Amino acid sequence: MKLNIGDKAPAFEGIDQNENPIKLSDFAGKKVVLYFYPKDNTPGCTAQACNLRDNHQALLDAGYAVIGISSDSAKKHQNFISKFDLPFPLIADEDKSIHEAFGTWVEKSMYGRKYMGTARTTFIINEEGVIEDIIEKVKTKEHTAQILK
Repeated sequence: MKLNIGDKAPAFEGIDQNENPIKLSDFAGKKVVLYFYPKDNTPGCTAQACNLRDNHQALLDAGYAVIGISSDSAKKHQNFISKFDLPFPLIADEDKSIHEAFGTWVEKSMYGRKYMGTARTTFIINEEGVIEDIIEKVKTKEHTAQILK
């Protein structure tokens, strides 16, 4: 399913790094940066998470809550957060249901081999739960600037 700017963001529930339930509705009335990334502790994903960490106060000041989602386990997320001191929750979407709802579980290709994986994508969701922006060409080291543009 392909989501577009102006669409209502799909409702979802997952578990965070501490295995606590987390839902989009928990953030009703807040702006949300919902970012999908392929894998904890990989160079691009680490650069992206650290850019969001280093600029977290600017995002908070602009009224955003930040939530990361990958198909890694809660335990892997916990290690990633601890290692890089990330100040925002990461959702473990091991069954890919949230990825499917947002259209970020896609066929990819590397060296001629096709496989399924996460399309690095960020959804900016407004206070009413409507998608205001979709960033598909994420610059991992400059991601906050893309969000706050």
